[in-house]
Amino acid sequence: MTAKANLLKLKSIATTTEDLFAHIRQQANSFEPISLAEMDSVKLMNRTDAKFLIPLEMFSAILTDLLPHYRILEVNGLRLADYETLYFDTESLQLYHEHQSGRLNRYKIRQRNYVQSNLIFTEVKFKNNKGRTIKTRVRQQVLPGETMDDNVCNFLQRQTPFVATDLQPVLWVDYTRLTLVSRTTAERLTLDLNLTFRNENNTQNYASVVVAEVKQESLKHSFFLDLMRKYKLREGSISKYCLGIISLYSHVKHNRFKLKLNHLHKIAYAFSPRTYHA
Repeated sequence: MTAKANLLKLKSIATTTEDLFAHIRQQANSFEPISLAEMDSVKLMNRTDAKFLIPLEMFSAILTDLLPHYRILEVNGLRLADYETLYFDTESLQLYHEHQSGRLNRYKIRQRNYVQSNLIFTEVKFKNNKGRTIKTRVRQQVLPGETMDDNVCNFLQRQTPFVATDLQPVLWVDYTRLTLVSRTTAERLTLDLNLTFRNENNTQNYASVVVAEVKQESLKHSFFLDLMRKYKLREGSISKYCLGIISLYSHVKHNRFKLKLNHLHKIAYAFSPRTYHA
């Protein structure tokens, strides 16, 4: 089925954002499952990645195309997983500004609650000068934002140039994730829905946008990348952390991200949830 035919079919069955989410949940049950243990071979803690913004109205059609080529992660019988992530930065937002200026060898520091799994980690993502992302993490026993124990403090000191007292919580990022694993290559695909940014003062929701990220050991052929070309969706490498900061902190410099923010807003606000009728 062509991309146009898939979209026309979707238009006949979905009339609201809630309808689209419900249909996506049904589609997730059509994939063959893969367990966490089976997914060990594609943890990809040292990897290359590419990000895409997908209009929610197109997403079900894209899932239909992905179905024969990917399996879906299932944990405790669930295929859609809720993530709550708290990002840390310095008082001056040093980590954000290093991203904004395009600096290589940069860090993101976060605490992530894998809600349904009841697992909580402090995680460090390091982007090196070769464009590779290296992720390290340590499990913690308290919820994100609570006092860091010695184990977490020592981990941060080993993995970053910072100590815990340098850092403060600046941004919550919440979403629901589908994780797909290629049947043929070492590739993992994360698809994040109902993206929400929040801090003590503001909340910004992008329910009409899906954030997709394809992760590989090295840049190789990918059915998903071919599919993005089919649907004329271009790669846009910007982190959820940076998107959240510029969405909630109006005073920060974001020249580097202006085009990408405009692209996000174009997708987010172009979809009227009651546009489609049978």
